[in-house]
Amino acid sequence: MANLINEAEVRNTWSPIIEEATGINESSKLAWMSEYCHNHKLYEDASVMTLGNGGTGGNIFGMGATKFPTAGNADGSGDKAPTLLPLAMQVAAQTIGLDLVPVVPMAGPMGLLSYLDFVYEGGKIAGSVTPTYIKYGDKDSDKVGADVRVGFSRIDGKAIIKIVDALDAGQVITDRYTGAELVAALEDHIPGFSGAGAEAGAAAYEPMSRGFGEQQNDKVMGLSLFSKSVSAETFQVAAAVTREQVQDLKQFGVDAVAQVEAVLTNELTQSINEHILGKMRALAAGNDGVGNLSFGALAGGETKADQHRKILTHILASANLIAQRGRRGAGNFAVVGGMVASAIQSIAGFVAYPMANTVNQVAGSIYPLGSVAGINIYTDPSIAFGDLNVLVGRKGDGNGPGLVFMPYLMAESVQAIVEGTMAPKVAVKSRYALVEAGFHPETQYESFAISLAQDVTLL
Repeated sequence: MANLINEAEVRNTWSPIIEEATGINESSKLAWMSEYCHNHKLYEDASVMTLGNGGTGGNIFGMGATKFPTAGNADGSGDKAPTLLPLAMQVAAQTIGLDLVPVVPMAGPMGLLSYLDFVYEGGKIAGSVTPTYIKYGDKDSDKVGADVRVGFSRIDGKAIIKIVDALDAGQVITDRYTGAELVAALEDHIPGFSGAGAEAGAAAYEPMSRGFGEQQNDKVMGLSLFSKSVSAETFQVAAAVTREQVQDLKQFGVDAVAQVEAVLTNELTQSINEHILGKMRALAAGNDGVGNLSFGALAGGETKADQHRKILTHILASANLIAQRGRRGAGNFAVVGGMVASAIQSIAGFVAYPMANTVNQVAGSIYPLGSVAGINIYTDPSIAFGDLNVLVGRKGDGNGPGLVFMPYLMAESVQAIVEGTMAPKVAVKSRYALVEAGFHPETQYESFAISLAQDVTLL
């Protein structure tokens, strides 16, 4: 996403403030939070309210009756609707889902997400020059004409076709291969592309001889920049307290309005977490899984710790599958339920088959849990304690495939006095976009379920 800002200056300005207020010191998180603070300040500066004189000179013309605006767009009173930066940072700090996705702050409610990918080129789908290779149809597709089918995509099973008989790209793509697409270089490797291959009557893995190589034109691979239009969507929630609550809770040292804001912040946080994790689980369902982890009845000499150790192996296998299919790197996080987290904690020091880990065994310290083989483990408190599903994923840098979180207003708080009761009402809103980027975002996520035999328990 294009940004005309001095990132170093923005970070130097905001990082110390964020670190002091929230305790966050992770470099990547401070980077995007600093950019968000910068955008948020610009938004606030552009939203300053000034008092008018009844006709001109400002955009607030006296307070009038206190009134909260309704969903039907009826005007409310002139109370300033602050977009509280501390509240926004509170949501950002507590939303564990933001540790699982790259974050690219938006400066407005609409924007473009740019990301990089590699393709086999030699032409373009919508151009005057025919692409050398295209991906089309499925495994049962025989529609290749005089062209050559060189293989199938290992991700979606579509046929990879080499164009050999066409001079006009428009004719080929429109008439023969409607819906064709370029071939992604990392996910869908073409055997023999840079070597001899079938053209020289050799196996796909063979290199070219010197004489044959001298007569060949270089084949082309390209680094392509893609963009995706995004718009911010909304979570919003409100709460009210009575004047008596505000007055009487003071004797206990309790700020009723502050407590309401804390509850609303938690509601936004959990909603954003569930949105991110729900999207990831849906994408993982479209990836080829490593199957279920079956727990049979205990065999002779086998302990529960032996079975718990299988969970770590399956998490590691899922992370390696992501590396193999996505070709961007291994999975680097896993999300589990409370029972699975407890099982992982119980074998933090397992000696028989040790696996490097930093799992914290202190009771209650399960959000986040620690790391296993370099994979950060998080507990999802929104699912049932006994949920045996495990999500494994890879957090990228925002330039490749996967989910990208793009906040516009992390948390906007509006406070007003309700007409009639004169009681305070607080409304909180979060606006952001959660974007699927890249050719195959599903390759960055994997899931599996632990299945228990009859009369066998995990703990």
